[in-house]
Amino acid sequence: MIKKISSINSALPGLLLGIVLFGAVSQLVGIFLVTEKANYSIGLWIGVLTAIFMAFHMAFSLNSAVDRDVKGAQAAATRQNIIRYLIVVLILGILMMTNIGNPIAAFVGVMGLKISAYLQPIFQKLSQKKKTE
Repeated sequence: MIKKISSINSALPGLLLGIVLFGAVSQLVGIFLVTEKANYSIGLWIGVLTAIFMAFHMAFSLNSAVDRDVKGAQAAATRQNIIRYLIVVLILGILMMTNIGNPIAAFVGVMGLKISAYLQPIFQKLSQKKKTE
């Protein structure tokens, strides 16, 4: 499974690991800070799943952009970014309208993608260290 994900993009497995770890840490911390625990948890994991979708979509978008000329790649990347962010806005809007989950917790889950991207060099070093041992 990891090899299949790595074939899409070599950074993707570490990115996904970071998103899930951030979600788990956010779950542990948040469960002590909120009164509506179920609402928080549902919102958080909807956000984590959204971040995972965004990571896959970004990897596929980058792969398709590489095959184009500069102008076409920029246009395609911009179009795909807009699609990704519209989906996030749509999901947060649905959470706000339906009260299925906490939209702020969902936003925290989506931010796991950013945190994971910043921690990606650390995950990369750790995975290379394990391969050499």
